[in-house]
Amino acid sequence: MTKKVLIVVTTHTEIHEGKTTGTWLSEFAEAYTGFINKGYEVTVASPLGGQGPVDPGSVDANTQEEILETKKYLENTVKLDEVSVEGFDAIFLPGGHGTMYDLPKSQKLQELLRDFYEGNKIVAAVCHGPAGLIGATLSNGQPLVAGKRVNAFTDREEEETTLAQHLPFLLESKLRDLGAIFVAAPNWSVHYEVDGNLITGQNPQSTLAVTKAVIEKLG
Repeated sequence: MTKKVLIVVTTHTEIHEGKTTGTWLSEFAEAYTGFINKGYEVTVASPLGGQGPVDPGSVDANTQEEILETKKYLENTVKLDEVSVEGFDAIFLPGGHGTMYDLPKSQKLQELLRDFYEGNKIVAAVCHGPAGLIGATLSNGQPLVAGKRVNAFTDREEEETTLAQHLPFLLESKLRDLGAIFVAAPNWSVHYEVDGNLITGQNPQSTLAVTKAVIEKLG
């Protein structure tokens, strides 16, 4: 049976006037390519469907061609409301600051995360992607992340972006507030945490490690 992965990206485009955002392209590209190369089927969805914006800061003259090529898979994303947990083996949330705005508010995403997790399927996220876990609760009302070892973009890393003051919350702080056991590594180092079927990574540098961890669990 072919394994199927649901990748959920943001559709939010602005941090403040003149500062646009979206998905961090390498985080989407490295995961998408890793799953496809393994023979998995990948569906790309977003809260609004349609165009998934790319954070312009994630693309420059040095961005590899194979990463740029994956932008086409963000052009026509499936609307989350049309997706169910059936048939999927894992859900993956790449980052980009856009995720801080729309993913925590998506009731459909919260339902999917609960159903994936309680269905013994893999829930994975990297960098700002764990923002999607913020609103997710289990059937017993507990936050999905409570008591779990997690990792995400750290408050120290956010300080370096100089965007902290504009964001709706700080991701590390919010996860800690929800009862997560947040395990931080030095800024910009490759780091990820695996707690059962929950796999989370710290920053763009950690995407390949998270993708590999998902593949190791899925086989």
